[in-house]
Amino acid sequence: MLDYIRQSLDRIAAKDRRRVLRPAQLAGGGRIMRDGRELLDFSSNDYLGLARHPLLAERAADYARRLGAGAGASRLITGTSAEHEAVEARIAAFKGSEAALVMASGWQANAGIIPALANAAPNTAIFADELVHNSIHAGCRGAKADVHFYRHNDASDLQRLLNDHASKYDARIIITESVFSMDGDRADLAALNAIARKHDALLYVDEAHATGVLGKGGAGLTADNPGADIVMGTFSKAMGGFGAYVACSDLMRDYLINMCAGLIFSTATPPALLGAMDAALDIVPDMDAERAHLAELGEQLREGLNGMGFDTLGSTSQIVPLVVGPESDALALGQHLIERGIAALPIRPPTVPKGTSRIRLALRSTLESADVTKALEAIAEWKAA
Repeated sequence: MLDYIRQSLDRIAAKDRRRVLRPAQLAGGGRIMRDGRELLDFSSNDYLGLARHPLLAERAADYARRLGAGAGASRLITGTSAEHEAVEARIAAFKGSEAALVMASGWQANAGIIPALANAAPNTAIFADELVHNSIHAGCRGAKADVHFYRHNDASDLQRLLNDHASKYDARIIITESVFSMDGDRADLAALNAIARKHDALLYVDEAHATGVLGKGGAGLTADNPGADIVMGTFSKAMGGFGAYVACSDLMRDYLINMCAGLIFSTATPPALLGAMDAALDIVPDMDAERAHLAELGEQLREGLNGMGFDTLGSTSQIVPLVVGPESDALALGQHLIERGIAALPIRPPTVPKGTSRIRLALRSTLESADVTKALEAIAEWKAA
């Protein structure tokens, strides 16, 4: 077995796809410490700069001091605390839903909820955008359901698939991200809501990269386009901490408590994380200025990259892909940027489709316009070399 493992790693390395772990530490002012150097940070998902916010750290520490380091059990045994229920009530108010559930992570939520939903009916079909996150693919693989992928952000292709297949099934689930994690573009939620209603389909929306950044009060794109039956989001990106949530109806919450293996068989979220969640929910709704600044940085970055002839894949968010194509080019550009004091790391297959290796530029509201200009200058230098 070890020989096969070595061969597998060798094949990955030959394709310029082998990864390694390297320590780093978020710093203030949109910076990050790595290998003893302070770099401009264009790779982290700390979109609003809350990961180092003193209120999150203080409340996390307070919850840990008062309630301990761990929850002690799964939610259905003795792991549910008054603090879990209080945070869930706040999430429901934030998202405008009847109810909410705290989950361990976005990956766990997607991988666990989707099979639970599919198993509710004897014959279920899933219709998912082809560029949904790996965790959604994992959930689809684990579901007892037929899975149909529609062309990315193509409502007409989804409509075609439903017209061809929907009547064969007892239940239908449509799954999308609201902001796509690798392309930075947005789903047409109004169109998806209409299609879901027309075909009596449940709509599942992953708001991991929209939560905190987009929508009224940072409540995500579903806040401006209500209608989804299940909305999953995370506290690990713009919200500055860790963990995930599901916003849904009381009926759906009750079902997931009873049928979602990821929730049932996992130890409950520890107190410190609940404290950070509670603090983030205090701060984020009032960060309109930071959200506006983040949007301006995105426009500046896209304009500069498009002016150099780079494809940014229709990005309209704080995630701006710089597509270069071959893995070797992405690695070379990433190394060039590191040498220029900029952490903007390469993304390669299988995370993105073959031939679309890229630098995924993730903006933080703690960056300044001059920082974006510096990054653009370094990219232009690489392109001209």
